[in-house]
Amino acid sequence: MKARDLRDRSTEDLAELEKSLANERFQGKFKNFTNRLDDTSLIRKNKRDLARVKLILTERARGIVVVSKPVDAEKKPKTRAPKPAPAEAAEKAETAQEKAEKTEKKAEKAAAPKKTKAAVAAPKGAAPKAPPTPNVGIKRPAAKKSGKGD
Repeated sequence: MKARDLRDRSTEDLAELEKSLANERFQGKFKNFTNRLDDTSLIRKNKRDLARVKLILTERARGIVVVSKPVDAEKKPKTRAPKPAPAEAAEKAETAQEKAEKTEKKAEKAAAPKKTKAAVAAPKGAAPKAPPTPNVGIKRPAAKKSGKGD
């Protein structure tokens, strides 16, 4: 059921439909619990139909008027953007060549030797600093022995 079709019905008809859908929903749940229901998707469909009917009834009770779109508006095909002209295609080809050149330049920069921080920070003519030596020959105090059990 669609909401558009339900809005065309009278309020009394919708109230009857609500009762019958609630009964069908209960019967569907009961059959599913006793493993007699073949198509379990009916439970969900009944639940949604019941919700649609209740929504329309509450809209009418509150005085909300919903105007639906005409059916013809949905059937209009969507238009596509026009294809690019041949001149635009040539421009795109040029930009592809430019992109290839840029990637080549990036590859050349990556292949070139990089300057280290030490080489940049040190003034010209000064000898570079040697890296710090690891703590190899340092003696550490031995752990204290407990007096128990010795």
